[in-house]
Amino acid sequence: MSDVLYFADNFFSSGRTEIYNAEKEVVGELDLKSAFSASVDVLNNDGSIMASGKFPFMGNRWVVAGKEGEDIGELRQKWAFFTKRFQYQSLGKGIFSIESEAFSKEYTILDDQGAVICSFERVSGFFSTPAYKLENFSECLSNQELVTVVMGVNAIQKRNNAAAAT
Repeated sequence: MSDVLYFADNFFSSGRTEIYNAEKEVVGELDLKSAFSASVDVLNNDGSIMASGKFPFMGNRWVVAGKEGEDIGELRQKWAFFTKRFQYQSLGKGIFSIESEAFSKEYTILDDQGAVICSFERVSGFFSTPAYKLENFSECLSNQELVTVVMGVNAIQKRNNAAAAT
């Protein structure tokens, strides 16, 4: 059994966008805080914050918080040749590897045993805002936590691209 979700960033990374399930029903929203400080809240249908993510001041890691604002995980980029690699440490749940081939838009999230617990892919075009399809096979990581992790991967890549352009 897996959950499939679709969600997208906005131009300038601010405002709200909807999160859809495979049946095209709205199951929540992303609240993209600002174009100047990459942060996001994942909201349920009632508008309550279920998870959030942000870069701490002067940090290169993406911190994931739960619905009470408590830190529940941390995403970091791992340097590798010809692949894109990230590591997500979920407090109390373990360390997860996120991997993708160099020019691929598809990513897999693996547990410490090497089993695939989630996959996501960028489904948008070159000139449009990033949109993602997430498929969650995990029973330990919630959809909201994984959406926040995917948006963290997106934020880290946008930060890297901006740094490379200067």
